Amino acid sequence: MTTTNDKNIATVLHLSSLTQYIIPFGNYIFPIIIWSSKKDESEFVDFSGKQVLNFQLSIFLYSIVLCAIAIPILLFTIFQNVTFDTIFHHHDFVINNFSFHHISGLGVFGIIAGVLFCSLKVIEFCLIINAAVKTSNGENYKYPLSIPFFK
Repeated sequence: MTTTNDKNIATVLHLSSLTQYIIPFGNYIFPIIIWSSKKDESEFVDFSGKQVLNFQLSIFLYSIVLCAIAIPILLFTIFQNVTFDTIFHHHDFVINNFSFHHISGLGVFGIIAGVLFCSLKVIEFCLIINAAVKTSNGENYKYPLSIPFFK
């Protein structure tokens, strides 16, 4: 039987990962603090803490991969249309002849990776809220797309 206190702590544990929008790395710091201080008192809180940290580490890994794909490709696509002669002589940054028909398949791949990154962040926000609601009802919630780093 899960107590109301355990449900509340687990809900706060899930919601504490939203602190990433206020404090850098708050999505790791606060869940670790809450989980490590309460994991021995309740199996429900221990399970929720592991799920939160697994999900946040998974999202971090996915974000690194998508950014490692998107950023270099998009920079290459933009800078292939820049004439450096203009930059050094006039001290202006000018992109000549840039239009969407000059974007190669590689550029489209970079744009898709960027869109996937933005979608991942929106999905992350929605899943955190969903997990908090399910946990407040006493359900053990497992995040989809989560790699089990902590078992």
